[in-house]
Amino acid sequence: MSAGPVRGEGRRALLAAGAGVGLLLLSGLALGWRAAMTSYLAAWLVLLALPVGALPLVVLLQRFGGGRCPFLLAGLRRLLSLMPVALLLALPLLASVWTLYPWAQGAQPATPLGKAWFTPVFFVARLIAYGAAWFWLALRLVAQAGTDDRTAILGCFLHAIVGTLAAQDLVMSLDHRLGSSLAGLLLMSAWSGLALAAAILLSPARGEAVGDGDASLTMLAVLTAAWAFLHFLQVFIVWSANLPDEVLWYFARGGLFGRALSVLGGLVAVGAALLTLRPGGSVRLVAGAAVALHGAEMFWFVTPAARDRFGIAWTDVLALLAIGCLSAALLPISARLMPRAAAAGREVDAVSAPT
Repeated sequence: MSAGPVRGEGRRALLAAGAGVGLLLLSGLALGWRAAMTSYLAAWLVLLALPVGALPLVVLLQRFGGGRCPFLLAGLRRLLSLMPVALLLALPLLASVWTLYPWAQGAQPATPLGKAWFTPVFFVARLIAYGAAWFWLALRLVAQAGTDDRTAILGCFLHAIVGTLAAQDLVMSLDHRLGSSLAGLLLMSAWSGLALAAAILLSPARGEAVGDGDASLTMLAVLTAAWAFLHFLQVFIVWSANLPDEVLWYFARGGLFGRALSVLGGLVAVGAALLTLRPGGSVRLVAGAAVALHGAEMFWFVTPAARDRFGIAWTDVLALLAIGCLSAALLPISARLMPRAAAAGREVDAVSAPT
């Protein structure tokens, strides 16, 4: 490779990094650092969902796929290459723990275990451990074409444990009003739904012609149905038990935007299920709606903790743009750390290109 393209790539990365930092600083200077970092956390969760949500799906397809859905699998492996990017972009969050979380500002958790668990230093140490586990698992999955029983069991177990703990630490500890054992499953199902939908959109159109489309739609329909059932179950428990704090947690996430998100979720779940009855339907349309649904859902979980209501603010838009710019700047580093995952998409593009 000549020096010219290398310098051009480095210049573009610097410009993207500068734009991302500038957008983040603009958001912080306008409405305060806590509001800016709350939006940043939600936008970062959208990015994190792509590689972390892809982990169990790659295990499933590599162990039980039997060679089916090669284009979808390649798209999911490409998403795994974003793991280093997501972990590096967690650094601003680690530096903002004392600003973001009420328990780091003096609010005491209700139980002795909570008081011991939610301390800033221990919290940061746990987040580093979660990131190390996710990164190790992603490296292990992309290093082999298939997945043996040992790796499949270890991968699913590690993903379930780390995902559950990370959901409680990163998201649920922002707002103490909902203490739910389903929170981990809710977040992990949303992450995998987002990753699957994004991988479908990344797959070439030829994948639908060779059978990827129907299988991908079936997977998306099942995953979306499970996600919808978990949300219904959580709401049913809260209302039937008449839990006042938990009801207030949901009220803060209602309103016009909350109801619109619920309608979109129902449309995606029902639409995906109905399309499975007509093979050859538009998989990408449902996948695009699922990406929008689960992306907005990250803001639905996070931002009412700071605003006490759910809505898309301009700081949220700035945070998404900042995450996009910073991710683009870090992609060359990611390609060096996980070359096999980054090359997966290029191999599929070469295979699906017209001859």
